[in-house]
Amino acid sequence: MGPIPKYFFLTKGVGKHKEYLQSFELALRSAGIQYCNIVNVTSIVPPGCKLLSKEKGLEMLKPGEITFVVLARNSTNEPNRLAVASIGVAIPSEKKDYGYLSEHHTFGQTDEAAGDYAEDLAATMLATTMGIPFDSEKDWDERKQIFKTTGLIIKTTNITQSAQGDKKGLWTSVIAAAVFIL
Repeated sequence: MGPIPKYFFLTKGVGKHKEYLQSFELALRSAGIQYCNIVNVTSIVPPGCKLLSKEKGLEMLKPGEITFVVLARNSTNEPNRLAVASIGVAIPSEKKDYGYLSEHHTFGQTDEAAGDYAEDLAATMLATTMGIPFDSEKDWDERKQIFKTTGLIIKTTNITQSAQGDKKGLWTSVIAAAVFIL
């Protein structure tokens, strides 16, 4: 059996540079996770995994550590183009149940719209695994209330980062991440 994270935290960042890879590195620095060896994983929050503050989570990481992350990233070198990256979170009320994370990356959406979309996606994935009935045609605010009133989903949230493409055409990278701590 592989390692199961006990904690996770959310972070985000922006980087701008003439080189694409360097702009991504600067976004990692902005998020505070540049010194980790990042391994992308899919979207399950293990049962009982606790959400920490970014500050507390960063204190628990060590340089060079293999770090499992659900990562949303986006980049542009088009002046003024709005790049967006968002992570949605849905945590079940029962500690024995697993939760969901979602990644969303797009262009042109506001932080609020992208964050709501990512949060809705995570909550919908969790709700469907729990058998919570809902109307997918209702807007997020209505579904959020339904999800919470069942008592099966206790927390939904998101972290979203956007940035306009640099006016001089530098690469602009945005990231949002859920970082697991073993």
